[in-house]
Amino acid sequence: MITFSDTVADYLPPVFTRWEGMECYNYSPLIYAIGCENIAVTGGGTLNGNGEAWWHWKQLQQTAADKLCYAERDGIPVEERIFGTEEAALRPSFIQPVRCRNVLIEGVVIHNGPQWTVHPVYCENVIIRGIDIVSCGPNTDGLNPDSCRNVLIEDSSFETGDDCIAINSGMNEDGWRVSKPCENIVIRNCVMKEGHGGLVIGSGKSGGVRNVYAHSCTITGGDRGIRLKSMRGRGGYVDNIRFEQIKINNVREEAVQINMFYGYSTVVPQTSTPSDFSNISIKDISGEGAAIAVEIKGLPEHRLNNISLENINLSADRALICSDVETIRLKGFKVTAASGKSVAFANVGQLQLEDYSVTLY
Repeated sequence: MITFSDTVADYLPPVFTRWEGMECYNYSPLIYAIGCENIAVTGGGTLNGNGEAWWHWKQLQQTAADKLCYAERDGIPVEERIFGTEEAALRPSFIQPVRCRNVLIEGVVIHNGPQWTVHPVYCENVIIRGIDIVSCGPNTDGLNPDSCRNVLIEDSSFETGDDCIAINSGMNEDGWRVSKPCENIVIRNCVMKEGHGGLVIGSGKSGGVRNVYAHSCTITGGDRGIRLKSMRGRGGYVDNIRFEQIKINNVREEAVQINMFYGYSTVVPQTSTPSDFSNISIKDISGEGAAIAVEIKGLPEHRLNNISLENINLSADRALICSDVETIRLKGFKVTAASGKSVAFANVGQLQLEDYSVTLY
């Protein structure tokens, strides 16, 4: 086991990083590389980040988080966004390669980082294979590909204090400035045991997310299974997304959710710029024990487009909530739900139903 120091001064001087989707200079991640090629973190041991020493900073970070989030709007250049103080209390990621090519992270067990656990930024050709992440602190996401290209994630397990795998591409105005999508992502044969969401896109996806294929995964426990989330002010787009052959059992909220009303942003956006969500296919999903099987909610002024759900076999307290969608197709949608008002459609343009049934128990 390698145990990392919990003395925060050991992670100074500040380095260039992306903190929750915004560029700045902050404490160095515990494992950090910038502008490198052909790098790897491998082996059969455990990396212990001693994150407990940092987790209480979640309660202290708001002033600095506001300053950073509004820096692009306020015309503050990246070179002047210098944090890395206990007063600012912005926690670093655990493992963060930045602007690297040919990155391999394989075979390691990773426990309790300060904040996001594995967080590649602006990287190309990334393989994450056979890792096991356990972290129960606030915002301790498991894996966050952030404006990366050509990423393979496979044969890994996650038990986290936030999202298990969350695909990101920058936050609000700073994400628009950088304008670098996260694209060409394959996720397969992964297990999610606990987290706010199992397979997640957003909410910091202001640079765009496209060409994501996730299949053959198991999500058991946690708040939600498949989750695509955004809110007014994020902008950006999500396009050409496929989720297939996913088992989702015993989640506390939605098994499948596409939600444009995400309400847990660290900092409130200062615009109402909507996101474009289109060409999303969710197929061969099974499981039981959710509060809601499927929830799909666009914005009244900016509806979702071209959503397809096929071969959905779930049981839940409630079957389906669908609102503000331009076109949606439900084929082989078979859900067992509790009695009462189990299905609700509102402001849906073209609705195509094939082999659709909701059975009340």
